[in-house]
Amino acid sequence: MISEDSRPFHGGVESGNMNELGEMGQDGGRGFSDSDATLVDKIIGTYNETKGINLREEDDLPSKEEVVEILNDIMTVIFPGYFGKIEITKANVRDIVDDLLSSIGIRLRIQIERSLKYDCRMTKRRSIDICELHAKDITGQILEEIPHIRWMLSGDIQAAYDGDPAAKSIEEVILSYPSILAIATYRIAHLLYESDVPLIPRIMSEHAHGLTGIDIHPGARIGRNFFIDHGTGTVIGETTVIGDNVKLYQGVTLGALSLPRDERGKIIKCGKRHPTIEDNVVIYAGATILGGNTIIGENSIIGGNVWITSSVPPNTRVAIAPPEQTYKKRASDHIFFHSLKEENS
Repeated sequence: MISEDSRPFHGGVESGNMNELGEMGQDGGRGFSDSDATLVDKIIGTYNETKGINLREEDDLPSKEEVVEILNDIMTVIFPGYFGKIEITKANVRDIVDDLLSSIGIRLRIQIERSLKYDCRMTKRRSIDICELHAKDITGQILEEIPHIRWMLSGDIQAAYDGDPAAKSIEEVILSYPSILAIATYRIAHLLYESDVPLIPRIMSEHAHGLTGIDIHPGARIGRNFFIDHGTGTVIGETTVIGDNVKLYQGVTLGALSLPRDERGKIIKCGKRHPTIEDNVVIYAGATILGGNTIIGENSIIGGNVWITSSVPPNTRVAIAPPEQTYKKRASDHIFFHSLKEENS
């Protein structure tokens, strides 16, 4: 027997009260009524008319929720004891990692296969029949790269600890720094991007973007010991190349200039559109660096709020001139303190 408290809900209203809801709709327009069937028909009618968001019956789109869960499980494997709800000890770590890898492998293969089928259907680049086999190969390659991802991230974490005087411990950096979550997600998504897997890399990177405010396109190429201090508002475009030992601050944009258009007026998306940042460069808050031909030479320091669209030689410091500032005593403050002095005298 179903208790009163366990009855299913429909649209926030208990199923047992649907008659009452219909009456509310007739009286005040607050609920459903028979006449609302026409609204359902209108909405369903748009499913074949609204370009880009029509009803899809093909089983060729990955599940966003499942991709995020897979990402979280990979994070648990990469950072055992830091991410996830599983209590991991030296005694059980082998069994837990083995179970997680098996689960990740099965679920990731399914999502990659769906994404490849989508790509096959949209681009006709390969036969749909080979998607299953190709998905299995890619999944195996991604899982084999986890030790390398951990090695890369260890350098990123150390760069964060060394580069931030406020960092109290490595554990604090891993658990709380948004840039570590964003960079770790990028390094996973980048492998999928390099394997020509559509959709999933962007789902992962935009998930991290939503959590951290840091937007790293999975197509970017980023070297070792990378650190983004604070991070909010940082944007790194798809064809950006970043060397080793690079440090960015919040609000940095590594973006593209205006793109050329074809004879139909559509943007030409191919080619290198974003800058190259060489080794040992520091870029301070609010700097904007644009263009695929723009190279920031090694060992350079880019000051805050600068706007750069051409290359900078190595060992260069770039800064905008300090703005002229004026300081005037507020008349209201002068009157207030003068009056207060008279009262006390």
